[in-house]
Amino acid sequence: MSDITTAFTDEVVTNAFTKIISVPGLEGSIALVTLDNGFDHTKPSTFGPGGLAKFDAALDEAFAANPVAIAVTGKPFIFAVGADLNGVPNIKTKDEALQIGQLGHKVFRRLRESTIPTFAFINGAALGGGLEVGLHSHYRTVAENAAALGLPEAFLGLVPGWGGTQLLPNIIGASNAVTVVIENALNQNRVLKPQQALDLGIADALFGGADFLEQSLAWAAQVIKGEITPARPEIDRGQAWDDAIARAKGIVAGKTNNFAPGPVAAVELLELAKSTDITDSASLDKAFAAEDEALSTLLVKDELRAGLYAFDLVQKRAKRPAGAPDKSLARKISGVGIVGAGLMASQLALLFVRQLKVPVILTDIDQERIDKGVGYVHGEIDKLLGKKRLSPDAANRLKALVSGSIDKSAFAKTDFVIEAVFENLDVKKKVFAEVEEFVSAETILATNTSSLSITKMAADLKHPERVVGFHFFNPVAVLPLLEVVKGEKTDDATLATAFATAKTLKKSAVLSADLPGFVFNRLVTRASNEIISAIDEGTPFDVADGAVGELGMPMSPLTLLALVGPAVALHTAETLAEAYPDRFKDSAGFRALVEAKKPGVWTYGPEGQVVDPEVAALWPQGDSPSTAEQVLDRTRNAIADEIKIMLDEGVVAAAEDIDLCLLLGGGFGFWNGGITPYLDRSGASEAATGQRFLAPGVASV
Repeated sequence: MSDITTAFTDEVVTNAFTKIISVPGLEGSIALVTLDNGFDHTKPSTFGPGGLAKFDAALDEAFAANPVAIAVTGKPFIFAVGADLNGVPNIKTKDEALQIGQLGHKVFRRLRESTIPTFAFINGAALGGGLEVGLHSHYRTVAENAAALGLPEAFLGLVPGWGGTQLLPNIIGASNAVTVVIENALNQNRVLKPQQALDLGIADALFGGADFLEQSLAWAAQVIKGEITPARPEIDRGQAWDDAIARAKGIVAGKTNNFAPGPVAAVELLELAKSTDITDSASLDKAFAAEDEALSTLLVKDELRAGLYAFDLVQKRAKRPAGAPDKSLARKISGVGIVGAGLMASQLALLFVRQLKVPVILTDIDQERIDKGVGYVHGEIDKLLGKKRLSPDAANRLKALVSGSIDKSAFAKTDFVIEAVFENLDVKKKVFAEVEEFVSAETILATNTSSLSITKMAADLKHPERVVGFHFFNPVAVLPLLEVVKGEKTDDATLATAFATAKTLKKSAVLSADLPGFVFNRLVTRASNEIISAIDEGTPFDVADGAVGELGMPMSPLTLLALVGPAVALHTAETLAEAYPDRFKDSAGFRALVEAKKPGVWTYGPEGQVVDPEVAALWPQGDSPSTAEQVLDRTRNAIADEIKIMLDEGVVAAAEDIDLCLLLGGGFGFWNGGITPYLDRSGASEAATGQRFLAPGVASV
């Protein structure tokens, strides 16, 4: 058996220090174990084999002192944030993976099975294994200023494998556990605030951050003396548990089409927990062995490595965009102009005013539209006020910064003007020519186009060097991707300002070359083209649409078509077909759908989702249907082919940027690492291009 510590040679070991403390009014002392990796809060404490060994030794010391209670807390602002994931890529065998699961259980369950009362004083961020330390403890307090609490493992392609799946539902009930383990994890890794943790029953008491430890010790003394008995809910092990598991299965199927092994395994373990008695050692042996088995299987799967690769892209590469000029070149933005006052423009106005806190001016072709746009922004600010996410003073200040004008001369004092008008090159050129008459030579002119040429848009301007693509994704408030597009003459100061502005807007920017469809729309349109071509040939709509769930798209292609709007999708398809007629084909059926002003292919009734009979009648189909497997095969080969062409053309710096765009712009599955790790794993990369996109071991075992 190989030693697991060899996989974690770079572990930043979290130390554990035991201190014996006297508490006023309490006979006997409390052994306080503090978890601390020696760094400040910007490098949170984690558990690898070394950290678990230190914690185990600290517990030995605590038990040896024969205290009346043992408590665990963390360094300032951090309790612990789970397993040390840096060592995971070095785990090569299931045996090594099994050891890390068993070691965590061996150490943590000492708190659960202790005859001495155990407490977790959760003073800061507690995620994954950190929160599981708390769940193993008999009692838990949490600080009001703890940054985040949760079990995010399913998001990464794992399961809470150190007791979380068995203890949590048996402490707070199955439905609440499903919310934390499945629903939150698969909703962009949502975490809990301290008050939510208290409301769910994860924490027994909530105290202020300033004197959290003192209050927690005083509270623990009252519990030990029997003056306080924390409430413990009756856990419903009947229909409520089964209903919760059914809900969990529905969420996993809806979010991942059951292609992500981690969430599927997490649901199975939550189902198993129905029969787990967390007060019985033999029952825990069986339950924890199941967690160990699941964890050891997942740790050596390619999907987990792809998930960690995706996490790394989003956490690191997204913060240092490839190809961005030196940030010192960026100009200050003190005023923003928005051409258009429709829904997209209004969403942009809300984002700019909330994040930049500078005057934002909307303009459109008539006062009624302008009033509607400004009204939308004011209304959304009022909603934030109602939810107490803004103070009355802050809301009033933001509303005062948003105004409208039918005259573009109002843009004279702006440094950044973005257009969000109809997707037509001539219209956009006319808009920029009008704006240029009123703004300074250094005012950035940004376009929210999804596919049109920045270079052509800027061609007739006096200062084409200040035009840049600034392509947001809808809904603007939710999707973090921003494609920054460099025209032929776009200068470095303009690009640097675009990237700096994106960062202030809390968006992740990826640099794209000025080629049709940029990154996201070009790839998604190529994929959709294959689906639509298969339908044209005679493949049933549901077979073609349902064939590609494995790709990790958050919704099926025809559902996405309805969300985007068929007319918008057709316009992008036409732009790409004009540029690349050998790969992007026209579809008479798709065109007929748009001409008939149908909102999409599907209609919904008592029998569920079915093809709209009117769409079926107007869409001509051939007599050469494909199977679902054939549709999947041709679609992933087409995507691989398009990515290779895009990389050869220099649309982005590397395959990683393609993955980043799909992850952030369209919510593609983390378990596929975006797309290129999946294409490598499925063999599509080599079938279509003759080579992998990523080296073996990058996003794979």
